[in-house]
Amino acid sequence: MKFPSRKAFTAGVALTAVLAVTSCAAGSTDDGEDATGRGDTLTVATVLEVESFDPAQAKGAHHRQFYQPVYDTLIRQEPDLRLVPMLATDWEYNDDATELTLTIRDDVEFTDGTALDAEAVKLNLERLKDGNGPSASLFSLVSGVSAPDETTVVISLDAPDPSLLDNLAVQTSFIASPTAIEAGNIDTQPVGSGPYVMDVAASVPGSQYTFAANEDYWDPSIQHYDEVILRVIPDRTATLNGLLTGQLNAGLITPKTRDEAVAGGLDEHLNEVNFSGITLLDRDGTVLEPLGDKDVRQAINYAIDRSEILAQIEQGLGTATSQIFPEGSPAFIEENEDLYPYDPEKAKELLAGAGYADGFDMEIPAVNVDPAFQAAISQNLGDVGINVVWNERPASEGVSVATSGDFVAAVKPNGLGNTWWMAQQMLAPDASNNPFGTSDPRIDAALETIQFGSAEESAQAQRDLSAVVTEDAWFVPFYRSALVFVTDEETEVDVQTYQAVPSIYSYRPAG
Repeated sequence: MKFPSRKAFTAGVALTAVLAVTSCAAGSTDDGEDATGRGDTLTVATVLEVESFDPAQAKGAHHRQFYQPVYDTLIRQEPDLRLVPMLATDWEYNDDATELTLTIRDDVEFTDGTALDAEAVKLNLERLKDGNGPSASLFSLVSGVSAPDETTVVISLDAPDPSLLDNLAVQTSFIASPTAIEAGNIDTQPVGSGPYVMDVAASVPGSQYTFAANEDYWDPSIQHYDEVILRVIPDRTATLNGLLTGQLNAGLITPKTRDEAVAGGLDEHLNEVNFSGITLLDRDGTVLEPLGDKDVRQAINYAIDRSEILAQIEQGLGTATSQIFPEGSPAFIEENEDLYPYDPEKAKELLAGAGYADGFDMEIPAVNVDPAFQAAISQNLGDVGINVVWNERPASEGVSVATSGDFVAAVKPNGLGNTWWMAQQMLAPDASNNPFGTSDPRIDAALETIQFGSAEESAQAQRDLSAVVTEDAWFVPFYRSALVFVTDEETEVDVQTYQAVPSIYSYRPAG
């Protein structure tokens, strides 16, 4: 079996409301499994609604769990990020990593009887690239897709994309039936080749989605239940109540209710998927002159009592840090975890040396920011002379506060992932979360090496990139926050690295 050629590629490839009460309880049968070896019903609470089941409009993070029951991907990502075959049995790059050739399984049909072949895969990949959906940007380097024969797909690139394989294991390659796409209702009646089939009659948009096992599924080893139900419950207190009363098997709760969940016999699974803090957007001081001074940005870092804020806001669930890259990443630098210890006197010295002994005002937008989080930031920065002016913004502006260029800083969680993906989101001159287009020749050089260099060169470049971003204080990370995902005693699960919720394949009956 051929897997990714590393010849001229990079290490970046490896980076990558109230509960409605029902008459029947969630969970498995008395012995946990039925005659097929599967559990009975898995019922999972989701914090948000799916907007469309059309793969061309697919989103990541919490949304993936809606697509995974119905659609297979070309590559599957294990909880520890290892890439394993799914619809593609193997894959290989050419020497300069501008062409990826995938071999497609020849024994799979969509659940409507349509053959799954290379042309079907090509159609889906092209629809995502050309559909202007939420994930289309992940194919920004894709120049074309071809299907030279029934089991071969070739993806051509304008330049190497160190995240392409990881992307093909998430939302860019959910493969839908061409027949269902042509019918025009794929957004509400999804048809794929996945382990489950959506029971449209038993599903209520905005409330519950029911999926029955695909009895002809080609890989029963990842098909652990006869039925999967996803219930849309934005209120995490309602989720906890549903878990404690046996109406749910799994769901996200808040750190503040963790003790109640554990006392009630639920199993917790902690997973660091974001870093929280302040993103300094105007790093050149275009609008707010002080932010153009590295000493000022470092002073803001020294002013933050990370451990205390972590304890107050997240009940200590997470890891205080001074860097944006996660542990386990080639870009992670152990000694930079505490590069900026809480030192308000040091912060005052740096501000004075930069000419701001009397401090300055800094406006920060607040979109769904915990009031206690706001208060802690105001207190810490106020103690060194920086007056934070909070600009309350509507929830609909959750993304634009960091991408519009209207604000010099933003307070929001930022997703963890492979170095190349994070850089494209936050560091590159054209990154969406770098609206002022800040650039640095050292960062540009590191990104070029990550994209075009050898595995060894890429690993070193990732460390170089991390060092520059941390020491030049482009961000003020507080901590990597740990989401609290809980399951009942009948359910086991492996959380997915960098993903807010587990993959559907990762649940199984306990025992």
